[in-house]
Amino acid sequence: MTDIFLDQLTISAEKSSKTKGGILITGSHVTINLPHAPLRYLYSGWQSWSLTAWVNTNRPIRPMRPQNQQTRVADPLYVNDPRPNGSWYGAVELPGDQVIFLGALGLEAHVAMEGKTLKAWSETGSLEWFLGAGNEAKILGRYAELLGERLGHGRVKVSPRVWCSWYSLYTEIHEQQLLKVLDDLGPFGCAQSLSFEVFQVDDGWQIGIGDWEPNAKFPSGMNRLADHIKETGRKAGLWLAPLLVVPSSSVYHEHLDWLLHDENGKLVSAGFNWGEPLYALDTTHPAALDWLASLMEKVRGWGYDYVKLDFLYAGALPGKRYADMARETAYRKGLKTIRAALGEAYLLTCGAPVLPSLGLCDGLRISTDVAGNWSSRRDDLLLMNFSIPSGRNALRTTFNRLWLQPLVNTDPDVVFFRSRQINLTPEQKSLLQDMAQICIFKASSDIPAWLTDSERSALRDFLESTPEVRKTGRTAYQIGDHEVDFGPHIDMPPLPDKFTNLQGAAIGALANIPVLMKVFDKLGKNSLKKMLKHNPI
Repeated sequence: MTDIFLDQLTISAEKSSKTKGGILITGSHVTINLPHAPLRYLYSGWQSWSLTAWVNTNRPIRPMRPQNQQTRVADPLYVNDPRPNGSWYGAVELPGDQVIFLGALGLEAHVAMEGKTLKAWSETGSLEWFLGAGNEAKILGRYAELLGERLGHGRVKVSPRVWCSWYSLYTEIHEQQLLKVLDDLGPFGCAQSLSFEVFQVDDGWQIGIGDWEPNAKFPSGMNRLADHIKETGRKAGLWLAPLLVVPSSSVYHEHLDWLLHDENGKLVSAGFNWGEPLYALDTTHPAALDWLASLMEKVRGWGYDYVKLDFLYAGALPGKRYADMARETAYRKGLKTIRAALGEAYLLTCGAPVLPSLGLCDGLRISTDVAGNWSSRRDDLLLMNFSIPSGRNALRTTFNRLWLQPLVNTDPDVVFFRSRQINLTPEQKSLLQDMAQICIFKASSDIPAWLTDSERSALRDFLESTPEVRKTGRTAYQIGDHEVDFGPHIDMPPLPDKFTNLQGAAIGALANIPVLMKVFDKLGKNSLKKMLKHNPI
């Protein structure tokens, strides 16, 4: 498609002008009248875990279940909007594979489709937008250029290779166990070792969410663990969720004024996890910002050079803040404080609003969590929640965010090589591995003791490989000596029938009951402990 086609579109805005690859538009509200009814719409998820995908316009994306988890995976302002819509940008596909794209060049923006019209608006006033038509990859490439000029780029060209404790041990980590894993990985650089450059300690080391000190499972302290990691020639990595606070934390009891409130003075919900309701830190409160900076400086002082910050959406939730500031701008203010305090440490953001994180982080998770399963009837049909951890959910959203690569290291989450304690087929594991090669972001949680000799060798080869990657079609890539087409694996599942939908509504309602959520959490922990007892590391 050419500019001639763009000239045929009816644009309602304050002003517009031609630019390389499209049109720049200015306005707080923008309307684009389309020549034909679209066949598909590109949903743009708000944060790392939010669904991002091309979806047929006749297939509704209903509000996900359970309701009390919606804040954790979607923008709460728009989660119940029935229109095809998304954060900052949207695109439609017309007959003949023609794509029309409209994207904000700033924050606090949203795009939706109504019939044969694209509507876009800013929550804060007049904003600049990019309108493009034609080849999807070229349009998104130009959009990335424009965003880079306005928001910046990550500092690190190539991400390090990371071993992460989460997808094998979850919260059941302890000091001696991790030291055993570290020893089994072998010293970095040795012939038979696994060449992870970072050893990252994930959730489970802390006293609690908001109390970021080591618990009793780490008696030597986090600084001594960092020393052990560095003695193997690796960098030490640590997970935190610094913008969340739970009722059991000292921050909640001592500094309630640091938290985000609504117009009625009630705390804003950030979801439910760890058996407790979640609340958000107000990143415009001076004392809260000082606390954030001190926390990051403490982590650096312990010796951690790689920091994964999770559940960061909390900083951009709607609410009444200490300073009158737009919500994504407020989040960015907090992230700037964190970035400055971390100095040269590698910063990976996760559960993070996508555009507001650009220019401030080195790596950005661009998908929901992976899991040891590919998909499930519960998630796809009963809950209709495509942000729940699974292999296919992660692959789908990662693929549709690959356009971010010029701006930041794109994290597709971990890959698996083990066959123990996992339900992925060899083909499914291969798809995740291929995506990691495309992203040039390699991470795994495989326990060395759980790997067969051939699996360990395959993981070592994967970590050390640098295949040539070339896009050969809209959904196809040539990766080294083989070609992979992700198209058949990232389509949306069919809608459930009425009976299945009623079943899902009942299950979703039960999952909204806090007592039951705590029971499910307890059962999950007991199951994990039992599994680890029978699968020593």
